[in-house]
Amino acid sequence: QVQLVESGGGLAQPGGSLRLSCAASGTIFDNYVMGWYRQTPGTQRETVATVNSGGFTKYANSVLGRFTISRDNDNMQVYLQMNSLKLEDTAVYYCSVMFPLQGGARYWGQGTQVTVSS
Repeated sequence: QVQLVESGGGLAQPGGSLRLSCAASGTIFDNYVMGWYRQTPGTQRETVATVNSGGFTKYANSVLGRFTISRDNDNMQVYLQMNSLKLEDTAVYYCSVMFPLQGGARYWGQGTQVTVSS
């Protein structure tokens, strides 16, 4: 089992910044993909950014150049630095980890609200 706890959400103005953190605990396998996803009411959850155990990162086109995902392997934390926030970034942000070699087992955090408003 894996537990994921997100923090750092809140209210920001357009053009502002927020930093999300996700702490993972439990059984963490060496080969993983960790990432941030977001969801607004009535829509499907979408991928924001991911980083794998090799350090390879991927971003949604909508956040490319504004958001940066990073990780701390020693402490099993993943971060999402969000700059130049836009109104459309408002969503609940979820942290997730997936283990490709364990049948794609995936775990989710409880989510943290990010609201961008003037």
